[in-house]
Amino acid sequence: MSAKINNQYGSIEIDKQVISQIAYRSAMESYGLVGLAYKSKGIVELLKGENGFKGVLVEELEDNTIAIELYVILQYGTNISTVANNIIDRVKYTVENMTAIKVSKIDINVQGIRVK
Repeated sequence: MSAKINNQYGSIEIDKQVISQIAYRSAMESYGLVGLAYKSKGIVELLKGENGFKGVLVEELEDNTIAIELYVILQYGTNISTVANNIIDRVKYTVENMTAIKVSKIDINVQGIRVK
């Protein structure tokens, strides 16, 4: 499964895992974000490094756009809505500029708060 871009010269396919990596790396640059999370068997696990993209779900929509869902752990003492809006803005900008694929929706799911 991949996102596809067509132009007059041919087509470009970008794997969803690549888009997940881009979203992960851009989100990690945001202030107040400790890391991404992965929920398995009711336990939330903090993901960092090479496994960080597992906290990002990319869904291809029918109108040739994508929807991104991020599962995050935020830093204690930060304003949750401000940090979430900053993550949304940064991820949307980075993914659209690097891939030329329109992002229609980004959902942020806060899985926990952690003292950094």
